[in-house]
Amino acid sequence: MRNLSRFKVCYQNMTEHSRSSRSHSASNLRRQPKQQRGKERVEKILTAAAAVFDEVGYDAATTHMIAAKAGTAIGSLYQFFPDKAAIFKAMELRHTERVKAFWAQADPPTLVQLPLQQMIHVLVTAMAELFEQPVSRVVFVQFYLARQIFQSIDESMNQDAIAFMANLLKHRNPDLSEEQCNLLAEVCVHSTNAVILAALRSPDLAHRQRLTQQIEALAVSYLEPYVGDRYVSNVMKVMICPQCDSGQVSKNGYRRGKQCYRCKECGKQFVVPGARDQ
Repeated sequence: MRNLSRFKVCYQNMTEHSRSSRSHSASNLRRQPKQQRGKERVEKILTAAAAVFDEVGYDAATTHMIAAKAGTAIGSLYQFFPDKAAIFKAMELRHTERVKAFWAQADPPTLVQLPLQQMIHVLVTAMAELFEQPVSRVVFVQFYLARQIFQSIDESMNQDAIAFMANLLKHRNPDLSEEQCNLLAEVCVHSTNAVILAALRSPDLAHRQRLTQQIEALAVSYLEPYVGDRYVSNVMKVMICPQCDSGQVSKNGYRRGKQCYRCKECGKQFVVPGARDQ
């Protein structure tokens, strides 16, 4: 089930916000790139650094290895970064921008109205897309493996996620106490981080995807007794594609007085008898 259209718009806005925020993180560079060519070179260096840190670890990585991976001269790298610590700090800031934008663009009122399984799926899918970014993926892994190298990221990022999740849970079931919501949210965030860490460290892409999918099953099973769909009186009805089971469906006119739909994933066009507006 993939009813992600609204949240994907938010995620696209998040990406744009991240790009527009790069001038802030650029202030930490030795020299700020003024031309597009320079900005692109900085991005190549950061992406290359993520690959090198991923391959050999932070301690074994060198600026020469990063420059070689980026296909640039070491002198060009030093124009922007004095050492690998400065490179990693810039990576931290990139990741922080994306995460802050992620939470800023998420729409709690929309998420709360979704069926529980759909709400969790939307969050996990968007989060998985966040970690498809090489810089964010490496920064996340290194936070749990080599926290001593970090200069700006700390546990406050987890606290932001816990606060966001607790707010969702409280809106789904107002009878829950604030303490209960915080505890449930804390378990969800920390257990999710543990599985994501295992997934991101797996060299097998298929296994990584299977692990990520299990996050949804764990979260739904854990939260259902507390914030299941019976606690939300106006949960939205979700139209599902009969061919690929995707929930990413759009209306596509009428046929013989019945609402038609088109799946954005597989292109299937179909009519559901008695279907009502979503």
